[in-house]
Amino acid sequence: MFVGHLAVAFAGKRLSPSTPLGWFVAAASTPDLLWPVLLLLGVERVSITPGATAFNPLVFDHYPWSHSLVMDVAWGAALAAVAGWRGVDAAGRRLVALLVVSHWVLDWVTHAPDLPLWPGPSPRLGLGLWNSIPATYLVEGAMWVAALLLYLRERRASGLVAHVALWSFVLVTTGLWATGPFGPPPPSVNALAGFALFGAITIPWAAWVDRTWRRSAGDGDA
Repeated sequence: MFVGHLAVAFAGKRLSPSTPLGWFVAAASTPDLLWPVLLLLGVERVSITPGATAFNPLVFDHYPWSHSLVMDVAWGAALAAVAGWRGVDAAGRRLVALLVVSHWVLDWVTHAPDLPLWPGPSPRLGLGLWNSIPATYLVEGAMWVAALLLYLRERRASGLVAHVALWSFVLVTTGLWATGPFGPPPPSVNALAGFALFGAITIPWAAWVDRTWRRSAGDGDA
């Protein structure tokens, strides 16, 4: 899942308007940002296997430190602590922690049964939404559209730059997600990890969006 994770980040802004959107995008993306680093270090493993699922050519052989439920709870607590150090209020910190854990829940829906509950011997879970391209588009796409509508419902653009910031973000992320099943598989694990690291750009990009879209008159400042 990709835009589905972004969807919960944008929806989180409705629950904690004072928290910068960048924190929510960072939280919802934390496991996927840790994963390529651990791949490059040889701590976690993935196999590139075209046809592994209809939507994704990857077999996640071993990724308990970035994607197990227990570790995602720990990463959520750690990121919430950093957010508090940077001035995020208690409500925002709680939501940051929950959004990190939400990553596991959404991956459980999409992945084949490969998600561990904890490092070490563990059941591996997944409902396998990725086995159907139409169902993945329907479920994840609906989440993304709903989250964007929710975000925009009480916000207004501060000018042309705001539209450029938001809609370039939406077009790029949606395009990468929607074309994923039809592109060539990654040439190597290192290339895959390098590309995945570029996902970190969504954090400052989302912060830029949030700075240029303000809450509507009468709702206070975000």
